[in-house]
Amino acid sequence: MTNSESLPRTAVPGGIVDPVASARAELKAALAAIEVKGNIPRRIEKASVRGAAKARVFADRNPIGAIAAAVGVAAVVGGAVWAIARAIAR
Repeated sequence: MTNSESLPRTAVPGGIVDPVASARAELKAALAAIEVKGNIPRRIEKASVRGAAKARVFADRNPIGAIAAAVGVAAVVGGAVWAIARAIAR
């Protein structure tokens, strides 16, 4: 495995002597960083996968707490939907 393969896409490999190649590598890394940072749907997907994994671990360790948390979340979401529906109806 070469040095460039072990670096993340958003890193600039070291040891580039040619200024044009260096500028291209910096531009490529900057564009990759913008793509990673700006890809909101992918970031949301990764966060939801992490959250689901944490919820599964919590439910395995504390099933009663998980049930209480689910009931609490359902109550909050239901209250928010009710409040929005009531505000729209007025």
